[in-house]
Amino acid sequence: MGAGSSTEAEREPLLAPSHPEADSPPVNSRVYGRRWLVLTLFSLLALMQGMVWNFWGPIQNSAVHALGFTKSDIAVLVLWGPVGYLPWFLFMWLMDKKGLRASLLLSTFFMLLGAALRSFPLTDQPLRRWLIHGGQLLNGLAGPTIMSAGPLLSTTWFAPDQRATATAVASLFCYLGGAAAFVVGPLVVPAPTHPGGNRGSFIHEEMIRLVLCLVLCSPPLIGCSGSVFSTSDWLLWFCLLSNLRFLMIALAYAVPTGVWAGWSGVLDMVLTPAKVSQVDAGWIGFWSTVGGCVFGVAMARFADSIRGMLKLILVLMLAGASLSSTWFTLTCLSRVTHLPSTAAILYTSCILLGIFINSSIPIFLELFIETVYPVPEGITCGVVTFLGNLVTGLLLFFLTFYCTDVSWLNWCLTGSCLFSLVLILFFRESYDRLYLDVFVSV
Repeated sequence: MGAGSSTEAEREPLLAPSHPEADSPPVNSRVYGRRWLVLTLFSLLALMQGMVWNFWGPIQNSAVHALGFTKSDIAVLVLWGPVGYLPWFLFMWLMDKKGLRASLLLSTFFMLLGAALRSFPLTDQPLRRWLIHGGQLLNGLAGPTIMSAGPLLSTTWFAPDQRATATAVASLFCYLGGAAAFVVGPLVVPAPTHPGGNRGSFIHEEMIRLVLCLVLCSPPLIGCSGSVFSTSDWLLWFCLLSNLRFLMIALAYAVPTGVWAGWSGVLDMVLTPAKVSQVDAGWIGFWSTVGGCVFGVAMARFADSIRGMLKLILVLMLAGASLSSTWFTLTCLSRVTHLPSTAAILYTSCILLGIFINSSIPIFLELFIETVYPVPEGITCGVVTFLGNLVTGLLLFFLTFYCTDVSWLNWCLTGSCLFSLVLILFFRESYDRLYLDVFVSV
């Protein structure tokens, strides 16, 4: 599983320089102190995008009572995130041709416009519902750039011994925003009372509607490991799509993370049959995501200090995710399995599941880049995050038709973790970019 698994032939550059110079001096790398400011601003933008995407799932009971939404409506509102990935190639082309700044400015514009559409104080409920859906779609259009640009940012601005850490921070803040929505939503928007037809229930429903209205208004690193391809090179796509190892690890990433994103987006709906309140479901989602973000940064820092062990780290994480998801699924079927089903057990199993899956994301992204180097980081991560959102979209699409009994979502999550673990066990790793940075540069 170490760095020696790649051969000398695999380390040969796919494109030779047009005018090689035998006596050219080595290229020195330089990092800038403002790279941390760049990382902070990008992370805050990702935080907001994730928070807006996960706005409706944690308060689905309140939205149903106050705005007349159905469970299918909630699923569609979450679905707009994956739908925003349909024109992903255009965003990857813009990132490759115009750079990070232009791509992020466009994503910020989409987020701002989407927030404005949701904030119009209209009394016409059908029209307002269309504006809410449009705002969620615009926020989803910001997803391809924000979720794919983390590895490109870390490669551009950070030294090799800081890249995994920077990738972890940049890629996990979007999930941290989703975690914040789990807490902020149920705490700000009150949960509905039991229907009884009395005046107190009517006043409570009006208060929920009022709170919802108020809430809705509301220089690069120069180094030797840069890519030599662009989006217009046919050789890039041939190398990427004909690489069986890349396709294997892409599926290993997309299936569990895609299922997890869709599952956690409707976590309140999943936990309602287990008699878990909207507030408790929000806290479970919050701690599972925050735990994954914290643990993911820690594991990325560990991967920076001990290089060439990404596969081993992923095997351990996916094994833990498989055990945790199986535990959670069987606990939810306590009537059949007779396993104890308490709040503590649901908390523990779900939080462990979130920790293992979310913390694997930056490790996956780094391994993608090592596997297909010198394909551009933005293109590589754009493809795999598109696949992950495709899985999420398919899951939520089926949920709009089969939303009466959602226990099948738990089995999908368990099966996706086991599927990914099997693929990673048979995956042959290589570290071509690391070899170029560490050995060739020296």
